[in-house]
Amino acid sequence: MSIAKTYNPKEAEEKWYSYWMENGFFRSVPDEREPYTIVMPPPNVTGVLHMGHMLNNTIQDVLIRRARMQGKNACWVPGTDHASIATEAKVVAMLKEKGIDKKSLTRDEFLKHAWEWKEKYGGIILKQLEKLGASCDWERTKFTMDPDLSEAVIDTFIKLYKEGYIYRGVRMVNWDPQGKTALSDEEVIRKEVNQKLYYVRYKIKDSDKYIIIATTRPETIMADTAICINPNDERYTYLKGKTVIVPLVNREIPVIEDEYVEMEFGTGCLKVTPAHDLNDYELGIKHNLPVIDILNDDGTLNENAQILVGEDRFIARKKVAKLLEEAGQIEKIEDYKSQVGFSERTDAVIEPKLSMQWFCKMEELAKPALKYVEDGTIKFIPEKFFASYKHWMENVKDWCISRQLWWGHRIPAWYNDKNEWVVAKTEEEARKEFEAQGKSVSGIRQDEDVLDTWFSSGLWPMSVFDGVRNPDNEDFKYYYPTNDLVTAPEILFFWVARMIIMGHDYTKKPPFRNVYLTGIVRDKLGRKMSKSLGNSPDPIELMEQYGTDGVRVGMLLSSPAGNDLMFDVSYCEQGRNFANKIWNAFRLVKGWEVKEASATTTQKTAAVWFQNRFNQAVAEIDEHFANYRLSDALMATYKLIWDDFCSWYLELVKPAYQTPIESETLETVKNFFQKVLTLVHPFMPFITEELWHDELFGTRDAKDCIIVAPYPKAEGFDEQIIKEFSTVQQIISEVRNIRNSKGISPKVALPLAINNTDIDFAKYQESIIKLANISELTFVGEKVAGAISFIAGKTECFVKLASDNIDVEAERERINKELEYLKGFLTSVEKKLSNEKFVQNAKPEIVQNERNKKADAEAKIKILEESLANLG
Repeated sequence: MSIAKTYNPKEAEEKWYSYWMENGFFRSVPDEREPYTIVMPPPNVTGVLHMGHMLNNTIQDVLIRRARMQGKNACWVPGTDHASIATEAKVVAMLKEKGIDKKSLTRDEFLKHAWEWKEKYGGIILKQLEKLGASCDWERTKFTMDPDLSEAVIDTFIKLYKEGYIYRGVRMVNWDPQGKTALSDEEVIRKEVNQKLYYVRYKIKDSDKYIIIATTRPETIMADTAICINPNDERYTYLKGKTVIVPLVNREIPVIEDEYVEMEFGTGCLKVTPAHDLNDYELGIKHNLPVIDILNDDGTLNENAQILVGEDRFIARKKVAKLLEEAGQIEKIEDYKSQVGFSERTDAVIEPKLSMQWFCKMEELAKPALKYVEDGTIKFIPEKFFASYKHWMENVKDWCISRQLWWGHRIPAWYNDKNEWVVAKTEEEARKEFEAQGKSVSGIRQDEDVLDTWFSSGLWPMSVFDGVRNPDNEDFKYYYPTNDLVTAPEILFFWVARMIIMGHDYTKKPPFRNVYLTGIVRDKLGRKMSKSLGNSPDPIELMEQYGTDGVRVGMLLSSPAGNDLMFDVSYCEQGRNFANKIWNAFRLVKGWEVKEASATTTQKTAAVWFQNRFNQAVAEIDEHFANYRLSDALMATYKLIWDDFCSWYLELVKPAYQTPIESETLETVKNFFQKVLTLVHPFMPFITEELWHDELFGTRDAKDCIIVAPYPKAEGFDEQIIKEFSTVQQIISEVRNIRNSKGISPKVALPLAINNTDIDFAKYQESIIKLANISELTFVGEKVAGAISFIAGKTECFVKLASDNIDVEAERERINKELEYLKGFLTSVEKKLSNEKFVQNAKPEIVQNERNKKADAEAKIKILEESLANLG
């Protein structure tokens, strides 16, 4: 059966993904094998596939496919996150389009719409991951609000509450006026923005004098409850014990003293607004100041402001500034840059706000989670992220875990009509608890708030195996702890740290062993890919254009762990070209006629070399995988197939035009081809499965698929053979270069003389004659006069051309250039070896390697100088 001239990715992808699914190759159940487990960072249920997902899930699939081929019981658990804030915003927007206001709905009515939206749109991204070739165990797909996962979340809240880690209280929180919910510190993105610094006059009571206060937020003046000065600031000694009048609202407030005030900033006087600034709140507690909250939950001014009631805070800022100017109370206005907090989800400017919320104490919980990474139980790849993790864990603050939303896990706290409360799983249990405490059960109602999304996703590696509710179940005992977590550095604290915390609290074990932190996908200008910039390609369209294997290769070609990927579509083109190279190499082999015969000397020599080179490459690739250098592992695989297998091995063994190949050699080629296909399969699953089933390799049964074929194991290799053949490759390449530079046709055979040194070239001479097209190959013990010379390794070679083909001056110039380079290289090596610190402190093998470089350079310089002398 003939093979198509060109590879059709779409056809292969649809065929083989369906086949893998139908035959249960992705399915994992506990057995006697070593487990290898990955839990997918659950994408938001609102999400669609973007380039970050492409990178993250390609890496996971490469790891899981390789583990599966290594005979491990590979289990990749997929799922989605309910994403409280993002999903609620989507549903609210959808209802608005239908003319429905969320405020007009009951909680149950709203949740009905939310679940309908989730069922319609929530699985889009998982279907898109199938297109990527993600070999997840789809039967294990989880959603963070599945009944069993939801129960695990509620159980965890109650557990932590009983252990004294969860408490309720009024604290200053980050408030998102657009989402109308509290946020944790990690959900606030700090951005530098251009602002105005307003210098406002505050009149001193019973005086015609005033003091000047600098502020970026004149709209909060109405909430001022004190002016603070540094007690060491001699400029303001006269203010001690005084009171001042708040502009516009004419309220009297005291002057207080505290060393917190920086004398060098602004005017050295600070307006204290406890309700709208975290530091001011702390000052207010210290000095027993009243708290005046002038903002509604949506960021508009309330009645406490006395003026501009109902106005949005930013409109109020402009209007207050104008009112102050009209009243003659603005001294000056300056341009000013400062850091402002924005909501990670809605991009609204955050307001510090005093609010009754639920919190989780983090200090004690964080200690074992830090120790796991410090002692190497959990490894970060790359290690550079440990420093920021350590800093965060050592300076962790209590976590605000309540959110003022309807979509999410409702907090299991219950209130009576006196606003007394208990924590319980059900209303029935809450009644019993109230009664046990001798409290009224009248008007019992559940807390309206839901838990922070990251609270539930912190349980993910346990809850997907039902390890929270039932830690003795077979799945949990077999798959947990998981092996590798692949995620983005920006959720190191949102998610990774909290999974480690929760995992230890429940199991006294870490939830995973390695955390591979990917970089950000950027465009070739270095900008982060985003919809707003319009610089992010649609991954689905890329896969349609370049094939999934091509895009997978393109994503990984330059994506070292933790470093940003400068993505260019040309990488996908390179990936597609690689697929075509493999396809065309297969077509070449399949097109050979065969005769019953033993392999030739050239073919046997080539097979010995390639087997050694293959074993060397497998060892290199294994080391790259062991160190999570997936980009390097791919590049090593790429070079082995493109260069060593296709460009050298197949060229060496292929028969002359229209002549058959020896049967022994064809079997060897087929064996090698299957080996390289298994090596590249984790990166390129579809083309490898397609070729694996071609009749060239014989008839295969239904389960004989490359997805479960044994992954190559590192075996011994002879470095001398590889080194010798490297010299042979250099000789062939140099002869070809001479042809190109002299404009000589590749069909014209050339004579080659080798001044033999330490290599027995007899076994390679047929290979050299064939690939370099040599008319006569001789071995000499001296230089050949009037010939073009070159050096391959330590071997000097000579090509004698007709006199009209040799430009003596050009040849002299070439040799001089090479001499100049080698002498510069030798100087740098000698400088390194003359450095006593380097020689004493470097590993012996590194020092010896430098000495070998020095000897090689000296030998080459000597040969080139002799060649130059021979030119006359």
